[in-house]
Amino acid sequence: MKIKVRGSEIRDFTTRAPPSKSYTHRAYAVAALAEGTSVIENPLRAGDTDSTLAACRAFGVKVSERDDGVEIEGSGGRLKTPAEPIYVGNSGTTIRFFTAIAALDGKVTLTGDSSILKRPMLPLLDALKGLGVTAVSQRGDGRPPVEVRGGSFTGGRTHIRGDVSSQFISALLIASPYAESPVTIELTTPLKSRPYVDVTLDVMKGFGVDVDAAGYSAFTISPGTYRGRRYAVEGDYSSASYLLALAALSRSTVTVKNLPEGSAQGDRAILELLGEMGCDVERRPGSVTVRGAPLHGIEADLGDTPDLLPTVAALACRAEGMTAIRNIGHARYKETDRLSACAKEFRRFGAEIEEKKDSLVIYGRERLKGAKVNSYGDHRMAMALTVLGAVAEGETILSDAESVDISFPGFYDILREAGVEVEAIG
Repeated sequence: MKIKVRGSEIRDFTTRAPPSKSYTHRAYAVAALAEGTSVIENPLRAGDTDSTLAACRAFGVKVSERDDGVEIEGSGGRLKTPAEPIYVGNSGTTIRFFTAIAALDGKVTLTGDSSILKRPMLPLLDALKGLGVTAVSQRGDGRPPVEVRGGSFTGGRTHIRGDVSSQFISALLIASPYAESPVTIELTTPLKSRPYVDVTLDVMKGFGVDVDAAGYSAFTISPGTYRGRRYAVEGDYSSASYLLALAALSRSTVTVKNLPEGSAQGDRAILELLGEMGCDVERRPGSVTVRGAPLHGIEADLGDTPDLLPTVAALACRAEGMTAIRNIGHARYKETDRLSACAKEFRRFGAEIEEKKDSLVIYGRERLKGAKVNSYGDHRMAMALTVLGAVAEGETILSDAESVDISFPGFYDILREAGVEVEAIG
């Protein structure tokens, strides 16, 4: 689907952040392994999280929709072997989490769409082998489809890089309580995207399993069992970042509710970044208000928060002076190579951008021109490009706009309420 976005007069508005994608994925996976029944309240109902719920069902876990959320009857770690390959769509989180979970029993194949078939898996497969599990890339290139022969999750000590994807570490953490003996995961390189591991540890603790994190250079998990419970999912700072950026870019005011102040989500760093760029940021219990202002360039280290790259790049395009976005080499392994995609697509609006190995340098300009841009099927690129198109002169045409449904199905509706002229054109 393509959309047309016209430079618009943005109104002040108040809205609610969608539920956290990261917390929803983890709550579903942990509840599926738990002993007893869980109710996941306020989960994100979107393409990515639906893939995780479908994977739970594929392993024989009973899932029921309720008015107040999703009820999951936990397996106690006793999963049924799926009859067919598990198709995860576009969800990298799902394929990584359930590759580790598949280690518990049976022979399982996991695959996905064309984007998933390009995502690296080898570090996770090698780490599972270190724990007694046979896990291979069917094409021999370290990418999906992957085949896991479960039932021999002996535990022990394994090693994995910490700077490729934190999802690998989270996957191992979630499955490890069901290994035959204690598991120690040693990182061979410093951990990037640590806040996503913090979210994993937070969910595990919420379901009754503690992890010895040892300074985040090693993690030790003893055999145990998650306990079913009611679990409420908080709002998503990553998704909220596009709404906050719209206010910053248009110099309007937005209040976003359902954003807890003490969240483990690393993407809450968007608030500090907006403040550094010149916005007035007001935090209240459960909500954030951003009042836009003329923006100026900053130095931004996104090593722990790579999902903020498209948002910060969009902000930088209209900021006075230079913005340097550093420590983002691992953003090349997302739904697309986000570093290259940001450089290529945001240039079309008129900003000057230098792409380096693990950084972007952006020289912003006050007047941006609408352009034909491509999201590459990446939901975060689509939202950031749409927001910038809303403040550019003229029209912006965005392809693969439907990708926002992966994480934020109501995104375009909220923009329309804020005064953005956006329409589907085919």
